[in-house]
Amino acid sequence: MKKIIVIGSGGAGKSTFSKRLAEALTINVIHLDQLYWKPNWVEPSKEEWARTVEELLKGESWIMDGNYGGTREMRVRACDTVIFLDMPRYLCLYRVLKRALAYRGKNRPDMAEGCNEKMDIEFVLWVWNYPNRARPLIEAELKQYEDNKMVIRLRSTREVEDFLVNYK
Repeated sequence: MKKIIVIGSGGAGKSTFSKRLAEALTINVIHLDQLYWKPNWVEPSKEEWARTVEELLKGESWIMDGNYGGTREMRVRACDTVIFLDMPRYLCLYRVLKRALAYRGKNRPDMAEGCNEKMDIEFVLWVWNYPNRARPLIEAELKQYEDNKMVIRLRSTREVEDFLVNYK
């Protein structure tokens, strides 16, 4: 594993997992949220974001965490391993709410500068609906790559911990 993407719902633990795996493998971690967002939650153009991701993919080794469906296919093509944190909906919601309280009005370490933590109904609904809307699309997409990529699906905190134990 040298080029790894970590995907999953908001609150699935992508950033925390990626940091821990990066330490174990001594590979740089790239938090896509830090690079996507500009201060005050301003989004880049699709073209600008695609160019940014293309540059990131040129690295010799990396762990990238984040969803960003518009560039996921290019990231999957470039990686050797996809780790899908497919956590239960209630756990993701709990973590999102806990994070919102912990970082209320502040910047998270894995988020772009000038993007203070916020909680809105749109994001809560995205997390709630993720299993029914996003998961089937991701599953179909990943099926295409199972023959030439390592696809790892972790469905619980226990599975995450067991996986990480192997890389300490």
